[in-house]
Amino acid sequence: MDRPQAPLDETHRLSSDFGLTHWALITLVILAFLGAIYVAEAVIAPVAFSLFLIAIVWPLQARLQTYIPRLIALAISVLLLVVAFSGFASLIVWAFSRVGRWILINLSRFQALYNQMVLWLEEQGIAVASLWADHFSITWIVGLMQRLTGQVNTTLSFWLVVLVYVIIGLLEVEGTARKIDTLPNRRIARVLLAGSEETAVKIRRYMVVRTLMSILTGALVWAFAVIVGLPLAQEWGVIAFTLNYIPFIGPFIATLFPTLLAMVQFDTWQTVIVVFACLNVIQFVVGSYIEPRLSGSVLAMSPFVVLFSIFLWTFLWGLPGTFIGLPITIAILTFCAQDPSTRWLAIQLGPPEEADLPPPDRARPEA
Repeated sequence: MDRPQAPLDETHRLSSDFGLTHWALITLVILAFLGAIYVAEAVIAPVAFSLFLIAIVWPLQARLQTYIPRLIALAISVLLLVVAFSGFASLIVWAFSRVGRWILINLSRFQALYNQMVLWLEEQGIAVASLWADHFSITWIVGLMQRLTGQVNTTLSFWLVVLVYVIIGLLEVEGTARKIDTLPNRRIARVLLAGSEETAVKIRRYMVVRTLMSILTGALVWAFAVIVGLPLAQEWGVIAFTLNYIPFIGPFIATLFPTLLAMVQFDTWQTVIVVFACLNVIQFVVGSYIEPRLSGSVLAMSPFVVLFSIFLWTFLWGLPGTFIGLPITIAILTFCAQDPSTRWLAIQLGPPEEADLPPPDRARPEA
């Protein structure tokens, strides 16, 4: 009676081994793909940022070229994009330069705070002076300045390449859509066209919500700094506004810097702790309570996936990856949701609430 079960057991074992091999191959392919993205950052990152900007600028370009020639519409769109970026960069430079100037003027107060901390640490048996001498020397400062200068040059070159890609891409949007529409495989054509259109809509809505929340965060930080008497209130508001575009890391930096300044501005540690706590409450309420309710289905993904994607792309591409990581994840899940064969991935990585899941594709009635 037991002998006929042997073929079934053997079949089950072979099926299990095949499944393990299948998933092992998928894992290796994903790791190889991420490794290629890491190695080819200089090539792929500008393309990713250009596609992101094209998704934002294209509605303006499309509307303008219905009234004026396409090249003039392109010039206007690119000019507005450059003006927006220049204004944003000017805000960052203005705020941080003002903070830096204030630190230089009040350097003696920071020195006194540093001496107090060194004295307290040495009383606890921690020799800070030797650590400072070993790791913070003139050579270290010169090397830091060289790295910063090199980073500025790299950033300028990076955005120049992105701008070229954006100009070329805006000219080819309609032609690319027509080419995709003529693909013989209608399923692939539908996924590419619908996925691209929906991704662009989600990215634009994501940026609108992110901009509104950045303005709200900057205004609240400015108001709080004025109320507690923290110097450079306007500058802290601008820094909170600009850094809020970088998820998690940006708000942390925007909270840390005013707290460090409060350490030399106020006499009691209780006040410093209150400043740090209130700034974190502002970031938490805006980022975790108000923003999710405005973004709606744009970030229809698990909070774990949001955090993981930010750290993953930060590891792959550094600070640019921190900014672009979430839009890339939004695009991947949006494309996965377009086809029944990959929609399970969008569901599994989507929000825990069933009501927030992406709507299923409606099957077309067969003739």
